[in-house]
Amino acid sequence: MLGYEEEIMAELLSESSGGLVVLSSGLRLQTLVTSLISLHSPPPPPTGTLLILTSSPPPLSHPLLAEIPGDLLSSHRESLYKTKRSFFVTPRILIADLLTGRCEPRDVSGIVVMDAHRVSDTSKEAFVVRLVKIKNKEVRVWGFSNRPQAMVSGFAKVERIMLCLGVRKIHLWPRFQVQVSTDLEKNPPEVVDIRVPMTLAMKGIQNAVLGTIDACLKELRGTNKVDVEDLTVENGLFKSFDEIVRRQLDPIWHTLGKKTRQLVADLTTLRKLADYLVRYDAVTYLKYLDTLRASAGTRSVWIFADSSYKIFEFAKRRVYQVVSSDGSKVTSNTKVVGSKKRKLKDNLKNTKHHEKDSLSSNDRCTGSLLEEVLEEPPKWKVLRELLEEIEEKRRKHSLLEEGAYDDDGGDNEIILVACKDEFTCMQMEDCITKGIKQVIQKEWKNYLLNKIDILSLSKQKKQKNQESKGFGVLNGEFSTRAGENIRACSMNVLENDVLLAAASKIEKEEKTSISSDPEPSIGKVSSLKVNNKCKKGSTNVLVSRTKCVNNSLGECKHGESSVGKKVDNEVESDSKEDKQDNVSIPFLQKHSANPKRTDLNHAKSLPPVQFYAIDSGKNILDMMKPSIIIVYHPDMTFVREIEIYKADNPSKKLRVYFLFYEDSTEVQKFEASIQRENRAFESLIKQKSLMVIPVDQDGQCTGFSDPESLILSRSSTRKAGGRKLKGEKMQVIVDMREFNSSLPNVIHQTGMRIIPVTLEVGDYVLSPAICVERKSIADLFQSFASGRLYHQVEMMSRYYPIPVLLIEFSQDKSFSFQSANEIGDDVSSSNIVSKLSLLVLHFPRLRLIWSRSVHATAEIFASLKINQDEPDEVKAIRVGVPSEDGIVEDDVRAENYNTGAIEFLRRLPGVTDANYRSLMDGCNSLAELADISVEKLAELMGGQKAARTLREFLDAKCVTMLR
Repeated sequence: MLGYEEEIMAELLSESSGGLVVLSSGLRLQTLVTSLISLHSPPPPPTGTLLILTSSPPPLSHPLLAEIPGDLLSSHRESLYKTKRSFFVTPRILIADLLTGRCEPRDVSGIVVMDAHRVSDTSKEAFVVRLVKIKNKEVRVWGFSNRPQAMVSGFAKVERIMLCLGVRKIHLWPRFQVQVSTDLEKNPPEVVDIRVPMTLAMKGIQNAVLGTIDACLKELRGTNKVDVEDLTVENGLFKSFDEIVRRQLDPIWHTLGKKTRQLVADLTTLRKLADYLVRYDAVTYLKYLDTLRASAGTRSVWIFADSSYKIFEFAKRRVYQVVSSDGSKVTSNTKVVGSKKRKLKDNLKNTKHHEKDSLSSNDRCTGSLLEEVLEEPPKWKVLRELLEEIEEKRRKHSLLEEGAYDDDGGDNEIILVACKDEFTCMQMEDCITKGIKQVIQKEWKNYLLNKIDILSLSKQKKQKNQESKGFGVLNGEFSTRAGENIRACSMNVLENDVLLAAASKIEKEEKTSISSDPEPSIGKVSSLKVNNKCKKGSTNVLVSRTKCVNNSLGECKHGESSVGKKVDNEVESDSKEDKQDNVSIPFLQKHSANPKRTDLNHAKSLPPVQFYAIDSGKNILDMMKPSIIIVYHPDMTFVREIEIYKADNPSKKLRVYFLFYEDSTEVQKFEASIQRENRAFESLIKQKSLMVIPVDQDGQCTGFSDPESLILSRSSTRKAGGRKLKGEKMQVIVDMREFNSSLPNVIHQTGMRIIPVTLEVGDYVLSPAICVERKSIADLFQSFASGRLYHQVEMMSRYYPIPVLLIEFSQDKSFSFQSANEIGDDVSSSNIVSKLSLLVLHFPRLRLIWSRSVHATAEIFASLKINQDEPDEVKAIRVGVPSEDGIVEDDVRAENYNTGAIEFLRRLPGVTDANYRSLMDGCNSLAELADISVEKLAELMGGQKAARTLREFLDAKCVTMLR
């Protein structure tokens, strides 16, 4: 453990009630939790069970740490709780065990709450802490969070979290804290900052995206519905911006117009466009834009902004250009890689069966050429040059001092490249093993072939049973006419036709023959050496590489000095083979190549490389122990992990390379994330100095009193018998599946007893007569679509006199299905109001309850239970469950009616839902029904036609084939 981690543990253990710890992102929470587990484990003998609450087990490893899965038998879970060990357990399972007595609160000595920023008064973690603290005042609760930004979102959120956890002290440990800075900067790594210039097309796209974001924000400000202080372009680059806007608009969402709703969705799309620009290659980016245009269409507002057309225009220029036969083309200052012209033949002779509109359109078009630009991402080239430079330095160092470089063994040979996601890791692996040009060509080929698929789908709809239209586009030819101006045609139609012609030619080539060009394999892979000849005369890349001024990775400002770096493209590679064990980890990619391709003797050798996806959330630095780390996509959390890794290994030589796009949103987002975290900690420090935590006479936080005493304190003493007797406590039977929601927690807060069982019918049983089926808005729509709600209401109506359908809305959203102007006068099968009306008509005894929030639902349940008997747990469990003989106990419908005869009656001809009840009242059995005259049937069924239909069916002879 580092010095600041030992100090945190000392502060936590000094508090009798526990504490709340807020760390900077990237600082190790696992070490603190592991230390608590070690201190709890014997020797000395543990005083109780240590429970770690988390929805998904964090990456912790300890020999005395076990997990209690939800599918484990209840008796086994009860025996595990009594062993007084440390366990991972989900809050949902623990709540049920605490309520049923399987887990005794007095046997719990400590509770660890991960992701404490998610705790609220209605959360499951707060429910667990309250259930334990009611019966065990001495239990310690420790909350941990590494999201300081989330701790300051909302009014007095820190105080409310501390009250829910029952702690009295908060411990703040930002990156700029003196102890943390001293420990992390004592032995800093060597830092090299590489600023890669963006191409002109990338700069144009970035400016256009930011301009479009600003235009959308101006439109949103004009609605006067949100706080304009938060609507900035800088905030729009983060995912939390969507939460900020939706939090403000959700209560009035039903009053907003379609344009405002679409603006909120467009801001998310534009943020992805800015992020994907610096993350993916040009072809992948263009493919994503085409997908947006096809899926969004005219619904998106941002597409019609003044600067949005530049996004599509620059994205196309990075990939291809359409030029005329006379040589005129769209000018571009971007780098052209592998430029190639595909000349499309003139084929005006075979146009007899084409329609006139298609003929006139193509007659206006001139001969055209498709020029493949295929701009490579600048970082790809810089990454390869960097790997070549590292390998060259290693080779020279090994020649000067044999073995002096390997002071830590074979681990020093590992180079870790950290990318944002797994897709980028695999793409970087292909760039090293196959070459940059081949990767781009592969993406371009897939892009063109995708055009063929789209065309075939559209033709299946538009040209069924007709001959194909056009001028041989699918044969790789495009009709042209010399001497006409290319600008006379529609540019979009022309580009589409040229791309389809190129795609058809590629598809035709793949079918006829296999390309004879050998697949180049570039780079040395793991222990295998592969040579390749690089392109001569490659353009030099000017980057700025400087060491961090104060050797602090996450907090420093880099001074810049431009250094021109020219790479020799024809250097014979070394024949030495490096042996490296392949580590099989799902979130790591280790590049590999064909070992037989060693005949290319003009490529620089590359060192072994491991690719790591930052989004995987796995800390593998201690496992891999790399000597060089290349941060391809800078991330603040990963930077802190590097600092801690170097602080744990002070004697290890570590060099870190950062690859930034100069003057890009990548740099702006990285710097803004550090500033946002610092501002959040400054706000928390100020709140800590002013906050007041209420405590009782014993020094415990208020809010953990017995619910029974809460009921007595709230009851009216002015009414005779206003106080309930101690033994007559209100109770509610709750289905186990309902503990995924926060309603049982709120019901328990009101003082009612919760009995968790597995119910076959309903979700809540309030009394022997009242059964409630709870539906959220999303669940209500899904239940209507699947037909599940009809069956649930039918079962409740069969077994309970008062079936209730509870429709519960969210507290922070509008209390309506739709706005008033969207409600029509006609009954529609797609309208939710019409579906509810039909459901009530079909089940007259069904009662609907509309609830504004979970707190309102708890009050409604309390009012419904007035003058009602308490439900029986044993009977509620047996409802709807057949016995061994197939008989369902307490089936109200089965006791009063012959259900089989009723179903048979409703299937007879002439019998409808409107007259079958009158038939049941007019006759006692089916045998009596067969003897009733037509006049009597007409009186019961309400018409002569239905009566004759039924009489003819009953009197019809059964003719057999055997005579």
